[in-house]
Amino acid sequence: MGNDSNPLAEKSYVFALKIVKLYKEVVTKEKEFVLSKQLLRAGTSIGANVSEANGAISKADFSAKISIAYKESLETKYWLRLLKDTNYISSVEANRLLEEADELSKIMFSILKTTRINN
Repeated sequence: MGNDSNPLAEKSYVFALKIVKLYKEVVTKEKEFVLSKQLLRAGTSIGANVSEANGAISKADFSAKISIAYKESLETKYWLRLLKDTNYISSVEANRLLEEADELSKIMFSILKTTRINN
């Protein structure tokens, strides 16, 4: 993937792969298309916005993209909880992904605090 020197980019990419896999399973096994599509959109958007942030042309642009990625991680957690509580995905799988999304959120929030303090 080429983001070995950027742990956030790597973690968000690996997370997106897991979200895509989960989406395929939910659509195939549960025939659920609406909630899972929202999860797919939000969960893969995290890494896309982190990638855009890495190509930012200014500190403000970087901060804006990380902020969007952070918000997408919060939305992803919402969809994971909803899919879990409606029994489309197991608690074990949901909790594992919720922990990963929470880790991503914490990293991005820390980045946002640092970039906004230094601006």
